Amino acid sequence: MKSLAEQLLEVKAIKLQPNNPFTWASGWKSPFYCDNRKTLSFPSLRTFVKDALVEAVKENFPEAQGIAGVATGAIAQGALVADVMQLPFCYVRSKAKDHGMQNLIEGELPENAKVVVIEDLISTGGSSLKAVEALRAAGFEVLGMVASYTYGFPVAEEAFNNANVKLITLTNYEKVVKVAAEIGYISNDDITLLNEWRKSPSTWMQ
Repeated sequence: MKSLAEQLLEVKAIKLQPNNPFTWASGWKSPFYCDNRKTLSFPSLRTFVKDALVEAVKENFPEAQGIAGVATGAIAQGALVADVMQLPFCYVRSKAKDHGMQNLIEGELPENAKVVVIEDLISTGGSSLKAVEALRAAGFEVLGMVASYTYGFPVAEEAFNNANVKLITLTNYEKVVKVAAEIGYISNDDITLLNEWRKSPSTWMQ
């Protein structure tokens, strides 16, 4: 069976633009971008990711009583996981609505439920952990988070450790770059540039 890294590259969910770098929400510049939302457009890949997320939840958090997705990238993936597992689902906004019920958490979970958070991608970890904070503040017990992809930055690992959140991921930066090099998706020059960026992503091209 193909790995997730291979399939992300196959559908061009991985983009490399060293001469026109992306700007992340954190303000960091990056020559590398992973768009996991593209997986939703391909039925076989969507099923692959859904099944892998479900297995990760079952294996690592068998006591889960609810699933929460992080808006907006993981809403669909979280809902798919909850559907397979026949668990209640909610999603967490990046900020509360400014109208209506002014909800930060959309949907309902059982009171004090043990919740697993689904995320599509981890970069610095900031937005992902804000969702955890919101769920905890609402009285839920967050068992951990399952994400499709992580860049594996030390700042994110430290943030998750400090927040006492167990993080499980399906694939990561190292695996994607390794496969990309093997299939000729990126060149040796690209690898050199990516390594330079990864050493200090917060200051690269600043």
